[in-house]
This record gives sequence, structure tokens and C-alpha cells, in this order.
Amino acid sequence: MKLSYLTKQFSTVKRWMATTLFCLLAIAFVWQGAFFSNTSAMADPIATLIASKDAGDQVQEKASKDAGRAKNFIEDTADKVKQTAKNNANKVDQATDDNGSFVERKAKKDAATIQKRADEDAARTKKAVDNTKNVVERAVDNIKDAFGK
Repeated sequence: MKLSYLTKQFSTVKRWMATTLFCLLAIAFVWQGAFFSNTSAMADPIATLIASKDAGDQVQEKASKDAGRAKNFIEDTADKVKQTAKNNANKVDQATDDNGSFVERKAKKDAATIQKRADEDAARTKKAVDNTKNVVERAVDNIKDAFGK
């Protein structure tokens, strides 16, 4: 009976010791990361990325280039949607025997609606891309002005 009681107590002590050791190791890793980090980058005034005029110009150039790519992608997608709508309307036209049937007119009307919405959506999305690019450029200009003074 005493052996079982002693074993249970020993097991509890081992568990507490393991938990304590784990917590101490976690604290040591956090401590080591905070105090032994490389602080030479913070002390170097030349390597300040935000205040660098070249970095700001690079960000603005990258934003313009990415906005152009996004606009091209949007235009390509709108063209593909319009082409698919035309193809589907042509398939309906070929499938129906009657010229000017209700189904054929409906397919052509739907194709026109899809093409119109594709143009509208592409225009809205391009405007949003332009707005985002302008916000990024204004933010970079503001940062440049703040560090330039």
C-alpha cells in the first residue's frame, strides 16, 4: 500500500518538475530573443528604408507597374466573358431551327446584358485599382514629406 502511495506522489512531483522546466525554457527563449537580437540595423541611419527617397520611388514605380498589370488582367477577363457570351448565343442560334424564335432572342438579349455588365464591372474594377494605386502613392509621398523635413 505504501509503495503505491509513494509512486503516486513521485509521479506528481515529476509532472510538476517537467512543467516548471518547460516554463523556464520558454521564458529563456523569449528572453534570449529580446536581448540578443541584432540591433546594429536599428543604429544605422543610412539603412532607413522608409526615409530613403529611392525606396519611395521604387514603391511608387512598383505600384504603377502592378496597377497596369492588374488593368490588363481585368481587360482580358472582360474580353473572355464577352467572347463566351457571344459563343453561347451563337450555339443557341445554331441549335434552334426557327429564325427569330423566343429562345434565340432571349439568348441574344442575355449575351448583350452579360457583355454590358462585363464592361461595367471591368470599368469599376479598374477604377478601384487606380484608387488603390493613388492611395499608395499618396502614402509614400506623405512619408517622404514627413522624413524630408
